[in-house]
Amino acid sequence: MSQMINVSNEEHTLLFKHNTAAAWRFVFLFLISIVLMIYDHRSSQTEKLHSSLTTLVAPLQFSISKPIEIAEWLKSSFSTHQQLTQENTNLKSQLLLQKAEMQKIISLQKENKQLRALLRSTPTLQTNYQVAQILAVSLEPFLAQVILDKGKKQYVYKGQPVIDSTGLMGQVIQVGDLTSRVMLVSDSRSAIPVQDERTGVRAIVIGQGPGRLLKLINVPQTSDIRVGDELTTSGLGLKFPIGYPVGKVLKVENYPGQHFSTISVRPAANLEKSRQVLLIEQKSEAEIKEAKQDLKNISKEQEQDQKLRQTLGNTNL
Repeated sequence: MSQMINVSNEEHTLLFKHNTAAAWRFVFLFLISIVLMIYDHRSSQTEKLHSSLTTLVAPLQFSISKPIEIAEWLKSSFSTHQQLTQENTNLKSQLLLQKAEMQKIISLQKENKQLRALLRSTPTLQTNYQVAQILAVSLEPFLAQVILDKGKKQYVYKGQPVIDSTGLMGQVIQVGDLTSRVMLVSDSRSAIPVQDERTGVRAIVIGQGPGRLLKLINVPQTSDIRVGDELTTSGLGLKFPIGYPVGKVLKVENYPGQHFSTISVRPAANLEKSRQVLLIEQKSEAEIKEAKQDLKNISKEQEQDQKLRQTLGNTNL
């Protein structure tokens, strides 16, 4: 037991001596440091030593600071890239919106031009009219028809003429509550009485199907119709008002042995491009019926007059 106490006392003594030596060493070094700092502050002889030490330590400083600079640069670059990406996305979104607005403005400008052209196309009309929009186009190969956004509620009626800014489009053939169907002049069932503006020759223009030229029929080869002549509605038959452009003569062919010319006509209306049209309101149905009845009466009187002439001619014989 006494031996153990002696050993612990010896260890304590050694530890105390060790701690005391370390303390004296710290004090000595601290004093030396103070002396050196005072000497360095008051003397200029240590500048060369400072310069040499700075040169020796510089590579170490660079090697330590470089990774930090690289890390800061990467952080800044990543942040800048994110910021630029976000700004680019925002700019693209703004550009898309501006393009959409521009398209809307262009579309409105086109519609305004079409409306102004439509209004200019009816300068001498004494009848009412209303603007309609084309909603759909028939996809059937032999039908040239379109659907308008006006119907019975807008007082559209069957047989109502339809024009665009450049000429006659066609005629309403079916009316619903909110929409109506129009048969275009190029439809194979379409037939329009026309008159040559230059010579006054009357004839019938018929359609030959979607995308094809119109055809002027029953025109004798002796008739004065030339390429470039303008054809307008003659008003006969009371289906279309008089004076609307129908087409322009594109080709006149006369074949030996035939009595009638083969005449091709380009439609005046933009059948495949127009989006807005005018529905022309003609006279009231009662007035139209009365006029048709007058035409029938005139025809009957002409037939009776012809029969009377034939009877008188036979009697003279």
